[in-house]
Amino acid sequence: MNIVLSTASPAQSFPAKPIRMVVPYPAGTGTDIVARAIAQKLSMRPGYSVVVDNRPGAGTIIGMDIVSKANPDGYTLLMATTSLAITPGLTENLPFDPIKSFAPIILLDSAPLLLVANPNLNISSVKDLLALAKAKPGELNYASSGNGGAIHLAMELLKSMADVRMNHIPYKGSPAALLDVLSGRVPVMFNIISSSTPYIASGKLRALAVSGATRSAALPNVPTIAEAGVAGYDAVSWHGLLAPAGTPATVINAVHDAALKTLREADLRQTLEAQGFDIRGENAAKFGAFLKAEVAKWTRVVKNSGARVD
Repeated sequence: MNIVLSTASPAQSFPAKPIRMVVPYPAGTGTDIVARAIAQKLSMRPGYSVVVDNRPGAGTIIGMDIVSKANPDGYTLLMATTSLAITPGLTENLPFDPIKSFAPIILLDSAPLLLVANPNLNISSVKDLLALAKAKPGELNYASSGNGGAIHLAMELLKSMADVRMNHIPYKGSPAALLDVLSGRVPVMFNIISSSTPYIASGKLRALAVSGATRSAALPNVPTIAEAGVAGYDAVSWHGLLAPAGTPATVINAVHDAALKTLREADLRQTLEAQGFDIRGENAAKFGAFLKAEVAKWTRVVKNSGARVD
């Protein structure tokens, strides 16, 4: 009996079946919308079929743990977010290591948050806000979407770097927090750009600064916090694809290349930019370095702030 041995490499034969993209958030959330847009576009590439699998729960830990323990063959991927970098500081005895349990593939996008204030606060810049906070230490309140989230910790990072004291008022989600900032009940918060811009246009909110290292294309006239005087400040939300640790480099490279080509398509770019995200596309090595820096930064911020999950 003749036996024919295949000489195809993992990359040449990959993918030979549908890919599962695990999203550790419920259907309909912002991350789910991004994941489905990318999965749909990837599925249009030759040989690719990507299925989104929503696995929310335990503050995204359930979905991340599923991928960390999956077969490292490239057929189970994680749609990771900033939560992967924040969770280690908030949760003891995680069932996975945020660095060692995953193989980075591609940093898809990132988005700054927007520091906004109610006009009645009578400030127009980060400099004004910090001066007010220093003049009235511990008297100024700020809202967030909940304890331990990116919106909360972005302000804690600012407080730490600027050496000011402000009181945290957590809400169950950013919409509820934003409503109270609009009413003036709480004067200031970080928020998602896309949900803030209508109120800025109508004069109901005042944009002070964006949280990233560079200005946002959505609000080019709004300075960064670093430009406003807090040198080195940088806090963004992001999406990236990871595989289980041990996934072959050839498979990692194949998925990266397919995802990068997908990111370059005009309609997907428009979808992401409409939500305030900037296209990134960094490869595995650069994404890995970025993730390590993110974990270190947010673990430090959580520790300094004493933040705890709700």
